Amino acid sequence: MKLLFLLLVLSLSRALGDSVSDATLRTIRFDQKLNSQVSLDLPFRDETGATVKLGDYFGRKPVILVPGYYGCPMLCTLVLNGLIETLQDLRANAGDQFEVINFSIDPSETPALAAAKKRSAMRAYGRPGAAAGWKFLTGDQFPIEQLAGEIGFRYVYDASIKQYAHPSGFVVLTPQGKVSRYFFGVDFSAKELDSALTAASSNETGSAVRDLFLLCFHYSPITGKYGQLILNTVRFCGAATVLWLGVVIGRSIARERKV
Repeated sequence: MKLLFLLLVLSLSRALGDSVSDATLRTIRFDQKLNSQVSLDLPFRDETGATVKLGDYFGRKPVILVPGYYGCPMLCTLVLNGLIETLQDLRANAGDQFEVINFSIDPSETPALAAAKKRSAMRAYGRPGAAAGWKFLTGDQFPIEQLAGEIGFRYVYDASIKQYAHPSGFVVLTPQGKVSRYFFGVDFSAKELDSALTAASSNETGSAVRDLFLLCFHYSPITGKYGQLILNTVRFCGAATVLWLGVVIGRSIARERKV
């Protein structure tokens, strides 16, 4: 799985590198706005097509807020799958001790698409009653941009490939809608998430994640690509593999000649 993710992200990075300038890529990041308040009056549509307000899901429980878009060909699915796997390791259930909200950054996406994504996620999560506490929202451009900006989620649309370039991860918010903790990447710690949800339920704010961690993680939320350290490691491993294969082939040929 990790190797497949590596190959897919490297492929996507090359595609983005061909169509989005480096200056634009540098604007793609996940700013950490700890203790900032999200606007609870923002209008969205849930997966049934009903008009709702973000605040409908706040007030009593902490909320896991997951930005992305449902037509994403790779990264958003990996984030969602990583979150589901982590939640399966928790004793707490979505809908009981906490809420989960996925929201699309693509204003063209429909409730029908959100509903399909939800059905898939609920099958994977597999816990009864979760659907009531796990929402998949779509909306218009203004509320999407407002909410994304309030949690520091910076992204750009690449018209040449008709995809969004964006960071990976999610945020944990307090029942009152304040940002409490950030999680980056596609692979998350159940212990850390459980601790973050407990802290958020008590209206506590966690610490910022250090930049070193972001740059050295598998997928860099800062650039939308692998960091230089990771790329150099991949190149070194590739060169070492080619060298090793050369040695193996050389020895094989030498043995055949002796025979």
